[in-house]
Amino acid sequence: MKKNKALILIITTIIALILVNIVASKMYQHFDLTKDSRYTLSGASKSLVSNLDSPLIIDVFLEGDFPSEFRLLQTETKQIIDEFQLETENIIVNYINPIEDETTRQQYIDELTKQGLEPYINTDNSTGKVTQEIIFPWAYASHKDKRVKIPLLKRSITQGLQEQVTNSIQSLEYAFADGFNQLVNPKSKTIAILKGNGELDDIYIADFLKTMQQYYRVAPFTLDSVASNPQATLDNLKQYDLIVAPKPSIAFSENEKLVLDQYTMGGGKSLWLTESVIMDEDSLHNDTGTGVSIMRDLKLNDFFFKYGLRINPSLVKDLYSAPIMLAIGEGSQAQLQPLQWQYSPLAASNPNHPITKNLNLVKYDFASPIDTLKNGVDKSILLQSSPRSKLEGVPKTISLANVTEAPNEATFNLGPQNLAVLLEGEFTSVYDKRVLPFKVKDFKSKSTETKMVVISDGDVIKNKVVRNRPQELGFDQLTRKTFGNKEFLLNTINYLLDDTGLINIRAKKISIAFLDSEKIKDNKGKWQLINIALPLVLLGLFGFAFNYFRKKKYT
Repeated sequence: MKKNKALILIITTIIALILVNIVASKMYQHFDLTKDSRYTLSGASKSLVSNLDSPLIIDVFLEGDFPSEFRLLQTETKQIIDEFQLETENIIVNYINPIEDETTRQQYIDELTKQGLEPYINTDNSTGKVTQEIIFPWAYASHKDKRVKIPLLKRSITQGLQEQVTNSIQSLEYAFADGFNQLVNPKSKTIAILKGNGELDDIYIADFLKTMQQYYRVAPFTLDSVASNPQATLDNLKQYDLIVAPKPSIAFSENEKLVLDQYTMGGGKSLWLTESVIMDEDSLHNDTGTGVSIMRDLKLNDFFFKYGLRINPSLVKDLYSAPIMLAIGEGSQAQLQPLQWQYSPLAASNPNHPITKNLNLVKYDFASPIDTLKNGVDKSILLQSSPRSKLEGVPKTISLANVTEAPNEATFNLGPQNLAVLLEGEFTSVYDKRVLPFKVKDFKSKSTETKMVVISDGDVIKNKVVRNRPQELGFDQLTRKTFGNKEFLLNTINYLLDDTGLINIRAKKISIAFLDSEKIKDNKGKWQLINIALPLVLLGLFGFAFNYFRKKKYT
């Protein structure tokens, strides 16, 4: 009888286990118990990949034996890809170590670098011996006949490796979602690049245009036709979702301003890169090395004032600024040296806004301060100069020779100056209760919900041109540093046009715990002693005590 009960119990247990496994294979549930929901994708990310109808292939080059920081980034990258794979079976991933094979190592390095996948050179001197490692923190995503590169490491010119890795981990979901969005979603939004008011030539905004064309349909739009047919110009402009004004230099007429105003009243979004002072670095490279800054009146003062801000006709000087390369010395002995140039503020970003979260410093060149005014429009400060700033009025003679003079730091005490502002809400028309310069069909004095960003320096969008070839926006060839200009503009436009929620993924915050490398270095011997010698000492004491009491008991 007991044997039968035991047999029944064994059979019942086996059947129960089989049933549990069958149910578990049919019903899978993923639980994310982390405090910051690190392993939970947003709804926008899930919707991007849930309807894939063909394979999406990811090639990850962050593979190999890395320092601890990169091992963490490697682990988190694999984890976020696993989360995407849980949403669809159409994601295929390949982990590739491009420098594993010594025979093809240099070929891979050259090829990937040529494709824009700049390697990270990690220098390690923790052991007293300096070693360098080449790491490719990049991935490619391919779908059908399209391919995009995905940066896994957000580099910064001011942060250490641990901070860069922390910011990178926080941005991993956005990096992959942004790449997938370029692959699977057709371009639906349109951007108009304003022409006709002395804006930058295409060659100086070529890198910006190239970047935007990966996401949106971009086309030039001239306001010249306003003079002959303003209503038709307005109707055509309304077909665009966003307008970009890249550093206009010719004043706007009242007819042109009314067209732009009514475009905004109709819910149109806009990005203004405009200046109130005439001065740029190129104008100083002459025989005398001097130039005069004067006020630039684009007739937009009332335009921006009504919407809630004012660009002041003065220049921001900042002790925390980018360098300028100048030849120091006489004749053949002259050498190029980087010297701090207070007219090029390195703007710090608002860490609490999705546009500027985890953003590198943005380089300005002769920027003006922006005042915000009280009205019904919500305002968010996106970029500011450092607290060590001062203002310089115009007109003013500016000389490159002054760069060698030590600044009077006591005068740089005006605090942070606003350099980029986001406006959101219902705008009031500039021409509300005013005589209209031309008759407008269905004039609107109040806008629908809309957005506008104003940047007080047109050079933020301007790329360098070398031998008639445009360079990457934000990259300084002389110092070999990359500033955050391109990412800032891309984030701004994504935010202004975003209707999928992807930009909000940037606001995701993840807490990363790192060991303190300085403490490790200082206390290395102590912890080695504790972890290796102490267990042996305790084991010896235990053996001695055991033998002592054993002898005492049985003797």
